[in-house]
Formats: sequence, C-alpha cells, structure tokens
Amino acid sequence: MADNQTTWLTQESYDRLSDELNALKNNRTALAAEINERREEGDLKENGGYHAAREQQGQEEARIVYLEELLDSATIGEAPQESGVALVGSVVHVYYDGDKDDKETFLIGTRGLESSNPDLETYSTDAPLGAALIGAKEGETREYQVPATGGTVSVTVVSAEPYDPDRDIPRDQQ
Repeated sequence: MADNQTTWLTQESYDRLSDELNALKNNRTALAAEINERREEGDLKENGGYHAAREQQGQEEARIVYLEELLDSATIGEAPQESGVALVGSVVHVYYDGDKDDKETFLIGTRGLESSNPDLETYSTDAPLGAALIGAKEGETREYQVPATGGTVSVTVVSAEPYDPDRDIPRDQQ
C-alpha cells in the first residue's frame, strides 16, 4: 500500500486479518523446510515440487508484507449504524441506468475491508462506483464515469444497511 492511505476495519476484520498474518508467519519454518527437502531431491531444473514450494513462499511473503502494511495503517471502528445512507461498511442494493431489473448488491469498503461472505462483492471507496455512492440516500441517483470506456453510468440506491455478517446476501440470491 504505497499510498499510505488509512484503511477502516471492523474489529472482527482486523482480528481475522491478524490471525491470517500470524498463520502465514508461523508457516515460514515449515515452508523453508519443504524447500530444503525438495532441493535435496536433485536437479532443480526438473524439480516441480521445488518450484511449487518456492512459488508458494513468494506468494505468502507478498501476502505477509501486504497484511503488515494494511494492519499498520488500519483504523479500527464499527460498521455504521445508520440505515438508508451508503457509507463505508454498508451493504448497498442498487440498480443501474434506470433499469430496476439491472440490480446489484455489494459492500462499500476500503482496501482490505471485505465481507466474511466470499459471495458478497466489495467495492472500494477508491473505485468510481464506491466513490460516487458515499453519502447517497435511498432513492438517490448518482453518476460515475467508467474508466475503461469513459462512459457515464447512473446508479440508484434502493437500500443501504449496516454490514451484518449474519445478514450477508450471496450474489446468486440477489
């Protein structure tokens, strides 16, 4: 996170990410031992197990760096308690371009804030859609520009509720 932006996290998210970071750090010794074991199997050019272990090590180290930076800059808070307004930590139901059948449900978050439900999409406040919706009230229509095409999309907030992991709505049930 090179921009040193503060990230808002609930205590639950912070704890979950901290646990993941600790597990990754604790796995370093076992992964290093596996790499050494695979190295002793012979020719490294033809050793798929060695290369797979090295790849895993690289991915885990990158995740450790990311999580450390994220957690160091995080602000711990609670999900908003206010209904009817799209805020960071709100699950928002919207429709696009005046078509009430073109609907979507997602969580508005900051980088690193995700739903505990992998089926609930999270849009960052850094994304055009997330930025456009912050502060929008139910029934309000906002517009944002699509970076890839430059086109303008209008989005109408149907409802906005504080995030509740027990109430998450999977994408396939929206």
